[in-house]
Amino acid sequence: MASPQNAQGTAPEPSADPVVREKVEQARNFTFQLLKGIKQIGMYRHNEAKFPEFLGRALEAIEEYTAKHGPLSLKVEQQNFLLFGEPLFSESTPLPYKFFRDGIRQLIFRPGMMLPELVTFTLIALSEPERGADDVLSQLWKANLEHVEYVVVEGFSIDGASDEDVAVEVDKVVGYLYARLRTNSDDFLRFARVSADDLDTQMDGVEQIRGVVVQGTYATDTLKARLQKEIDEEENSRLFPKLVSAIFQVVEGGVEDVALLEEIFVQLLDAMLIQDDYGTINQMVLKLRALSQREEAEGNPIARLLAYFVQKMGDEQRLNRMGEGLKHSKPKNPADITRYLQVLDEPAIIPLLTVLETIEVQENRVLLCDVLASFAKNRPDPFVIRLQSDRPQTVRDMVYILEKCQHPDRLKMFGQVLKGKNLVVKLEVMNIIALSHSGEARKMMSDLLHDPISQVRIQAAKLLPEFDNDKAYLDLLRVIKDSSNFEKKTPDERTAFYAALGSTGSPNALTWLTHLLSVKPSLLTKKKVMDDKLLAIQGLAAACNVHSYKVLQGVVEDKAQPTEVLTAARKAMYQTRKALFGDATATEEA
Repeated sequence: MASPQNAQGTAPEPSADPVVREKVEQARNFTFQLLKGIKQIGMYRHNEAKFPEFLGRALEAIEEYTAKHGPLSLKVEQQNFLLFGEPLFSESTPLPYKFFRDGIRQLIFRPGMMLPELVTFTLIALSEPERGADDVLSQLWKANLEHVEYVVVEGFSIDGASDEDVAVEVDKVVGYLYARLRTNSDDFLRFARVSADDLDTQMDGVEQIRGVVVQGTYATDTLKARLQKEIDEEENSRLFPKLVSAIFQVVEGGVEDVALLEEIFVQLLDAMLIQDDYGTINQMVLKLRALSQREEAEGNPIARLLAYFVQKMGDEQRLNRMGEGLKHSKPKNPADITRYLQVLDEPAIIPLLTVLETIEVQENRVLLCDVLASFAKNRPDPFVIRLQSDRPQTVRDMVYILEKCQHPDRLKMFGQVLKGKNLVVKLEVMNIIALSHSGEARKMMSDLLHDPISQVRIQAAKLLPEFDNDKAYLDLLRVIKDSSNFEKKTPDERTAFYAALGSTGSPNALTWLTHLLSVKPSLLTKKKVMDDKLLAIQGLAAACNVHSYKVLQGVVEDKAQPTEVLTAARKAMYQTRKALFGDATATEEA
């Protein structure tokens, strides 16, 4: 067959065209890097996390080609990939044959390919159908790669033509079909079916086509989104509201068969739950409630229908369906779910507590806990029982619910938690107890100064001044002056007690701390006096007021003090000054 000619004569061979040579070289770089990455994956097949790293160079090569020349369209031969008739692999590899065997005759890599797509494409190319994997064509179809296209020829024959002639005609057909799928118009069919009659006007000598499949360009994300939006609007904005409206027109006309309506409303409820349309369910409840208030006669059928509908809303399987949606993701309209749950009756408490155990999103746990708090004040038993749970998160939730509902006996209930072994939960409960500022809570906090666990004692010392400063001063000083036991405590705990004493701001506390700084040590008490002075400085720093600042300033100016005391006092003085006056340069001056 003669080659096409241009105005100057015979068209140049691909190798003589510099643009073509550049495309071929860049394509060879891509196939080289791809083959190199495939070899690395083969060596480290067990280390899947490394696959993207192995294919990084190949991605850079294809991005370089497509950014400059557009899509890379490779012809698939049995032993190689061709571009402008030139082979791209310089060494023997089974990769091309895997695609050729399944009928793939062209591979097109489009601009914008992402690394996960290239990894998926490579793993498909490495798969082995002989060991049970799907064929390459099936895997490509399932993977739905956005930036990889392929042209498949399932069967092709020409009467009286040799295999070489058939191969030439196949290239013609494939080129024509691929051109039929390319257009700039928005009005086209992406996946085309082309009959033999369509090709007769373009091809000579082609008499039979057994089957031609062309994988076209996928619909754009914009088109998919628009179609999906139209479907959603049809189902949600028009279909179901019309159906609900029609049913309520029947209800308003008078209820004769309540059992039939109950079944219809339950079916509607399930349909709305499948779509997570809690807003429409809430509207149905409001309409039923309004209709039931109009009927004052005894045995009101609408009230009976409403009670049945609310009962079904609280069924365990329906609440579990809601829990599945709340388990891992935030709802679009949490307020609708809250209103749905607030309608339920007390029998829904146990199913809701079961659902709460499965929720992993913190915001959704809080949503359920807030609703359960409305039940806890009148029926606290299910929540109190779960305070003894082995799961810390369950205990936290129950404490939150009982505090939220302001149950009058909640502090006694929390006392049971404080007897448990979970340190984190105990510390959290102590913070919640401190919020009440009641005399009973202060008594519990004071008792915890003698808890067997050091962290609990430290937390109690920090929280005690939040109740009554003068009483906290007496409680803390009593522990500090018990020298035989206080000396055995860790340095962190002793520091925490002195800091708590200073944070009371009590004049008596400041006087006592100042007195410690003026004590003169003897030979036998030198170490204890030194330790007491350093602790007193921590207490004055925690007081953080003008009086403590002046005391610290006096210590800094007293050159008779030991070096360790002067250094600690100077640091505490500048920290206090910065906190009181916002002097950002205080630390620098120190």
